[in-house]
Amino acid sequence: MHKYLRAVGFSQYTERKQIQQLIKEVMLHADERNYTSMGQKSLFAEFDRNFAEDIGVAVCGEFDDADTYSYQYYYPYLRSHTVSTAEDVSIERHAAKESYAGICEDPKVGVSLIFYLQNMITYLKYQNAGKLPIRGTSLTLSALSCQGTIMLPIQKTEWQKKKIKKDMVNRSRLIQAARGGDEDAIESLTLDDMDTYTAISKKIQKREDVFSLVDTYFMPYGVECDQYSVLGEIQESKKVTNSLTGEEVYIMELLCNDLIFRVCINSADLTGEPKTGRRFRGSVWLQGYVNYPEA
Repeated sequence: MHKYLRAVGFSQYTERKQIQQLIKEVMLHADERNYTSMGQKSLFAEFDRNFAEDIGVAVCGEFDDADTYSYQYYYPYLRSHTVSTAEDVSIERHAAKESYAGICEDPKVGVSLIFYLQNMITYLKYQNAGKLPIRGTSLTLSALSCQGTIMLPIQKTEWQKKKIKKDMVNRSRLIQAARGGDEDAIESLTLDDMDTYTAISKKIQKREDVFSLVDTYFMPYGVECDQYSVLGEIQESKKVTNSLTGEEVYIMELLCNDLIFRVCINSADLTGEPKTGRRFRGSVWLQGYVNYPEA
């Protein structure tokens, strides 16, 4: 079973027989089918089936020259419609199977964004046509979570909100300059990080809540490169129901380190009630949809 299958409402699908039946359901009643050639004698195909608005399961495999389909793998997904970043994206194939990871260097976040590519068929078509690399792309991010907590927001005055926004802009400029080799920018960022570390250490010694100081964060989690621990402000949220299992799922749009993306989590795995203005904290599997200018 895929670990994040429960995030889209399939928490009870724990046996191989159930998974096989789900794969068959997706292939027979797919809402979307995408194909591209893989060599001269095979055709790679992806079948997508939505089980609620914007959430579903994708099944990937190949048709050979005898029109026989060989299933390779499946994955759950959450679609999003908001552009998260317009920075350039690099794509690399996974070693074990015909799936792809993307990487994006967005200065707003401060870490390299590594994600699982959702629209790999579009990427393969451009690759087969020899049109890569393509400039002018944008990236739409989404994420699945198996465990999360809703936290209350930090009260801020209008002056504090403006100051935070100004600080984020300045930090983004410093990160951009530091990547270009600016030593003053590197020193300034180092001092800022040291000040933050000192403030957090004092809070911990006084047994105060660290999350009253840390408003949002976005950092790598675990050993897999496309998984992150996040704390973000909820911009909007809604509850949907999986049409096959009847399980309820929350879909939230988060603002995290000035980055906007959507998160999907099973209601049984979420502690607290998501509402606009509150914060979500949890670990996520990051997915991305590359918006090509010609697509």
